[in-house]
Amino acid sequence: RVRPGKGHTELYRGAEYVVDFLPKVKLELVLGDTMVEKAVEAIIASAKTGRIGDGKIFVSNVEEAVRIRTGETGNDAI
Repeated sequence: RVRPGKGHTELYRGAEYVVDFLPKVKLELVLGDTMVEKAVEAIIASAKTGRIGDGKIFVSNVEEAVRIRTGETGNDAI
């Protein structure tokens, strides 16, 4: 049985128990190359508890950025 946002119940050896999901936060950052390492270090320093659920950091390239209002591109748009 799934309860939206609250986890779900499971049956183990005839007993029902609740499995609670941890709250999630998703950050999406677009940074210049020179800022990536510092940003990763800052996120780790503030989010790390050493327990399950600390999260993951994915670093990928953004091929292009465009500021719609001004038409600026690349680093000028960030």
